[in-house]
Amino acid sequence: MRLHLLALLARGPAHGYELKQDLEQLLGSAYPQPNVGQIYVTLGRLEKTGLIEGEDIEQSSRPNKKVYHLTEAGRDELRAWYEETADEPRVRDEFFMKLALAPQTGLADQVSLINRQRRQYLNTMRQLSRLAAAEDRDNRVAHLLIEGAMLHLQADLDWLERCQEELEELE
Repeated sequence: MRLHLLALLARGPAHGYELKQDLEQLLGSAYPQPNVGQIYVTLGRLEKTGLIEGEDIEQSSRPNKKVYHLTEAGRDELRAWYEETADEPRVRDEFFMKLALAPQTGLADQVSLINRQRRQYLNTMRQLSRLAAAEDRDNRVAHLLIEGAMLHLQADLDWLERCQEELEELE
C-alpha cells in the first residue's frame, strides 16, 4: 500500500480519504477496497520515514485535515519501484505443498485436493465474471485487473489438470 499511496501523491497533494477514493475509482470493485484506517497508518509511517510531508489545513465547519505531498525522497523511492521487476514465478505455492505432502501424511487424497482447488478456482472465476459485468465499461484499469486475474486462474486450472494427469500416470 505504501508505494501505491506514493504513486497517487506524485500527481499532487491529497488527504487520506481522497487517496482511498482515488484507489477505489482507479481499480474498481475487483480490487480489495482499502481501509481508510490502514491508509492513515501508512501515511503516518511514510511521513516518519521522510517520503511524504503532511500539512494541517484548517477547516471552519469541520475538524482540520492533513494534506500530504511527496518529498524528493518519496519521488526517488517511487522511481526505484518503477524500475523493479515483479516477483519471480511462484515456487512457494501453498496448494502445491499440500499436494506434495499429502501422500506422506495419509491425511488427504491428492485427487480430492485437486478437485477442491479446481472448484475454488471456478467459483472465483464466476465471481470475477460477475464483477466484470457490473464494472463501469469506461474503467479500463479495473477491466484489465479482472482480466489478468482470470487469465492467472485459467493457467492455474490448466496446471491442476496437468497435476492430475501426472498422478494418474503414476498409478
